Amino acid sequence: MNRKRKIGIGFKITSGYLILIVCLAISAIVLNNQITSLQQERNGIIQYDSSMRITSNNLERQILNMESSLHRYLITKDETYLQKYNEEFTTWETTFRELETLVEDYSTAENQLNGIYTSITDWINKIGQPLVNTILTNQNIDKAVASFDGERSSVALSELQQKFSTFRNIETEAIQQNVLELNKRNENLTYSLFAILTFIAVATIIVFTMISRNITGSINEVTDAIQNMKKSDSQKRKRIVAKTNDEVRDLVDATNELLVTMENRQWYQRNLAEIVTAYQGVDTMEELGKVLLNSLTARTNSVYGAFYIQDTRNHDQFNKIASFAESNEEVGRQSFIAGQGYIGQAVKEKRILSYENKENSFHYLETALGNIPITNGIIVPVFFGKEVIAVIELASLKKYSEQQHALITEVVVYLGAMINSITGRMEIIRLLNESQAMTEELQVQSEELQTQSEELKMQTEELTTINERLEERTRDAENKTYALEKAQFELKESAEQLRQSSNYKSEFLANMSHELRTPLNSILILSELLAENNEKRLTDDELEYAKVIHNSGEDLLNLINDILDLSKVEAGKMDLWFREMNVYEITQHITSLFSPIAQQKGIELTVEVAQNIVESFHTDVKRFHQIINNLLSNALKFTEKGSVVVGIEQAIVTSAMQQISDRWLKVSVIDTGIGIPQNKQQIVFESFQQADGATVRKYGGTGLGLSICREVTKLLGGWITLQSVEGKGSTFTVYLPSLPEGNTSSVQIAEQEVATTMATLPIDSTKTIFNGKSILIVDDDYRNIYALRQALEQKGVHVLEATNGLECLNILQTAPRVDAILMDIMMPELDGYETMERIRGELQLTELPIIALTAKAMKQDRDRAFEVGASDYISKPLNLEQLFSVLTVWLTSGERLRNG
Repeated sequence: MNRKRKIGIGFKITSGYLILIVCLAISAIVLNNQITSLQQERNGIIQYDSSMRITSNNLERQILNMESSLHRYLITKDETYLQKYNEEFTTWETTFRELETLVEDYSTAENQLNGIYTSITDWINKIGQPLVNTILTNQNIDKAVASFDGERSSVALSELQQKFSTFRNIETEAIQQNVLELNKRNENLTYSLFAILTFIAVATIIVFTMISRNITGSINEVTDAIQNMKKSDSQKRKRIVAKTNDEVRDLVDATNELLVTMENRQWYQRNLAEIVTAYQGVDTMEELGKVLLNSLTARTNSVYGAFYIQDTRNHDQFNKIASFAESNEEVGRQSFIAGQGYIGQAVKEKRILSYENKENSFHYLETALGNIPITNGIIVPVFFGKEVIAVIELASLKKYSEQQHALITEVVVYLGAMINSITGRMEIIRLLNESQAMTEELQVQSEELQTQSEELKMQTEELTTINERLEERTRDAENKTYALEKAQFELKESAEQLRQSSNYKSEFLANMSHELRTPLNSILILSELLAENNEKRLTDDELEYAKVIHNSGEDLLNLINDILDLSKVEAGKMDLWFREMNVYEITQHITSLFSPIAQQKGIELTVEVAQNIVESFHTDVKRFHQIINNLLSNALKFTEKGSVVVGIEQAIVTSAMQQISDRWLKVSVIDTGIGIPQNKQQIVFESFQQADGATVRKYGGTGLGLSICREVTKLLGGWITLQSVEGKGSTFTVYLPSLPEGNTSSVQIAEQEVATTMATLPIDSTKTIFNGKSILIVDDDYRNIYALRQALEQKGVHVLEATNGLECLNILQTAPRVDAILMDIMMPELDGYETMERIRGELQLTELPIIALTAKAMKQDRDRAFEVGASDYISKPLNLEQLFSVLTVWLTSGERLRNG
């Protein structure tokens, strides 16, 4: 029967995932378009705000310059000021038209501009221009001075400045209203996102639940069928019906075949046991033949049967002693000689012979309704040792099945011994009948023979039991072999899936780090600028808000770094840089970093260093500090009163530890905090795990610290142990080997230059290195450009902007001077890597400082940046102090190079 095309479980599951991915992709595209639209509108508002203020300020400055130039000309008689007036007079209206165009595109405040325009023209026509005409016409400056009404001019300009201020305030309020509307649309977009994700999640659960039920239903039926195999009843078991056309159908078919095999085997073993049991205890050959033929014919559907025994005097002759369904016409001949006829040939060849005669039947089965032709027969020799001692012939209306054939063959295996036993007993009876006067010795021998017969019978039963056990063990061995092969295959497949999953996770975390760090960058920079409050415009509450935003952003950055560290460890990509460290530096590090925290909480913090300790120790210092910092942070967080003690000593080196290093350091962090229950002491080292929910609610935290400590300690060649009593405190002990032959860290060229510059070029405190410098910001995210521009302009920097690599190259070819570049990596059209290569190669700007900025913080990204020509590297979100420090070094270095 042809089956429909099989659709595998893997295909079904993969299809479900593909549908889910397509739904998510469509949702992402729609939401991305909405977000892009909101961003464009927000950017337009910001651009308008900036352009409006700059243009209005320029126009106001031009009018003030005109008034100032006339006033100075009247005082100094310098023609330069008159010329300055004329320059501003010829250009002020162009500036006004630019401002008017901006307002027409983004606002409705044209009435304000009309008032400003009227005030400007009134001052020019009534005060400024008449004065100029007087000067140019009469060349009498004294008369012009006498005619100039300074107070009137000042009042007019003051009113004009007030109108400018009113205009900007109105525009600012309108911009704020637009921002509020955008925020409301953004909130609606967030609700839509949650609704879409909820719908997709519910649909996914429903689909996969249906698939799961479909699969598990058939598997449960298979499980029940396999469990029912253990029953030894003779009932035919129900067959399983496959409801799907996949691997489950294959499993169902295999199970059904197994049921058939098991039922056949059980039928075979049950009938064999019944037949063997039936002729046990039989004393005569005739009774044996009758019992044997009745049992065999009933179980093989035979209609005729005959049983022949070897003649005791002539071993070539066999005599019939029993038959089944014998009628007036006897079944079979009374005797035959070995080699005589087909039955005699079976004895001669000592093998089973079968025959089939469909056309001309030689015998008929007599019934009340008529005669039925017999077409199939089988002749089976019975052996004792290597000699044939009996023959069984059976006949049937249809061909014997393999199962029936096997049953007949197995029965005769035990029959020879039984026949020999009965023959022996019959011989004993014959001898007893011939001589009643046998001696007591003969009676003893007879008893011995009887005993031997019973022993033989017991041996036969034992052999039967042993054979059954061997068959059972063979089946168990086959099942275990199959299960082992299947487990090995699944283990290999799981290992490959685990490797792929680890790679996917590392790449996912790297990309997710980029997506999180990009918006986090502007949040940290702008919140830090707000917290500085340089213009003193923020209230105390607003300052606190800015600090909370900045601290929350730094917490998020630390969480991202922890997750990346854990991912690097799991993927085997965390680099270790071993160097020599002074043990006493640990005390200074702990005291400077954690003493303020301990004092604030009222906790006693002490560091105890053993007297016999060796000062030098080789390890990765950065990762060592990471372990100590995490352990101490946990100890101080979970200790409300009492003390935290850090013990540092030489560890006792065992033979196993000596194979790694001759020197080991033991660092113990002991606290009197809340402690950890015995049953929770293992899970606290797992990712995102803490002792219980109450601990998370009260003390917070992500549960990554101890997991990172454990994994980093393993990478450094050591291990970490925990001893804790709930309510009394905990002791974390770290064992680390000193590894002088570990990886030697290489100092980057840029870091060497920075260190050299900071050591040999002190900066004059009376001026800043940033004043008058031109710095080019290359970034496709306007939020980052806006934040960096605000921060740099406060330092007196002239900021140039480019949104991709092509704009950057054009600016470098046209701008008169660029002192440094802040280069983003992930950009459209031409990314940061290619841009830096072309700056160094095509433009030959080998000395221009280029600071690479990227949210992808993996080591390979940093190495790639230096390979293509970056001078330095800073990961997002940016720390302003770090940014200013790096820029100070490179700008100072640039000045030194220009000054020779």
